[in-house]
Amino acid sequence: MRLTDQKINHLAHLVTETIENEPSLDVLRDTNDIRLRIKLIITDELKLENEIDRAVRQIFRSMTKPPPEGSKEWDVMYEQYYQEQMKKHRGHEKIRRIK
Repeated sequence: MRLTDQKINHLAHLVTETIENEPSLDVLRDTNDIRLRIKLIITDELKLENEIDRAVRQIFRSMTKPPPEGSKEWDVMYEQYYQEQMKKHRGHEKIRRIK
């Protein structure tokens, strides 16, 4: 998923506001430090998602007869390869992707 820097900043501000306004949390760091860290996390996650997408598409390109993109077979295989690649990067069994 591609997001502009402006949208990432907006999301980071929303998350920071939510943290600040949560009465059960004691915020021990400067709000700007929290916002910047959240922005970095979002950016890193989006980069990882793009890397994995490229890796999965490379798997399809290496096939002698890949299924047509957009077909049910392609979607199922894409999800399977995506999960395998994510597992390599994270070590988790199942990661839910946002479509």
